[in-house]
Formats: sequence, structure tokens, C-alpha cells
Amino acid sequence: HMYRREATASSSLASVTQIHGAILVRKEERSKNDTDDGVKLVVDKGIGFAAKFYQRAVSAKLQQTGLRYEDILNEDEKEVKEALDLADPDVITGRTRRLKRAIDLSFKRKNMMDYAPEMNQETFKEEIYDDVKKIITRDQEYAQLNAHNK
Repeated sequence: HMYRREATASSSLASVTQIHGAILVRKEERSKNDTDDGVKLVVDKGIGFAAKFYQRAVSAKLQQTGLRYEDILNEDEKEVKEALDLADPDVITGRTRRLKRAIDLSFKRKNMMDYAPEMNQETFKEEIYDDVKKIITRDQEYAQLNAHNK
């Protein structure tokens, strides 16, 4: 009977040790995850601050020229070109006129605010960007579905 009690006691001790070890590992993982979450939170705050600062700077420059953010998207990119091909003709006409006006203002070294200081320019209005995102998503899905052909 003594041997059985010692074996039971040692196996109980071993299982308690394993449980204790697992708890310690989980605490270490949790504290590491908490640290990772804390670092991520700080990085996200920093990026958010930088993004707002950048957006204000870009907005000021675009308002000087009378452009929208979408007007400076590169037309040579496949997705943007396709979105412009699918866009309403009024959107294309407005974009072309804003670009020509910006070129004229740049040539004359003038500012849009000199001509129309009260004009609401809607600098970040999105007319084609939703289409660009849909085209990018479609292309990624197509690539993923055809990945087996490689």
C-alpha cells in the first residue's frame, strides 16, 4: 500500500507541477501579448497622428491648386485606369477641368484662393476610389482563385 500511495502522491505532484507550469506559461504569454498590445496601441496612435498631419498638409496644397485627392491618382495604374474608364462622363469632365485649372494656376504662379476664396472644394470627395477598391478586391480574388494554376 505504501508504494501505491507514494506513486499516487508523486503522480499528483507531477500533475500539479504541470498545471502550475502551464499557468506560468499562460501568464508569460498574456504579459507578452499585453506588451505587444501596448506597443501596437502606441504605434497606432503615432500613425494616426502622422496620418492626420499628412492629410492636413495634403489638403492645404490641394486647396491651393483647386484639385481633389482623387485627381492626383496615377492614371497609369491599371486599377485607376479601369475605374476612370467605368466612371460617369461628368466625373471625367470635372477631373479634366480641375487638372487644367491647376496647370493654369501653376503656370501663372497663382493660388485658387485668390480667385474663389469661399468655394467649397470637397478635397477628399470620393467619386472613383470606391471603384478602384472594388477592382483591386476583384483582382485579388481572381488571383487567389487561380493560384492553383501556377
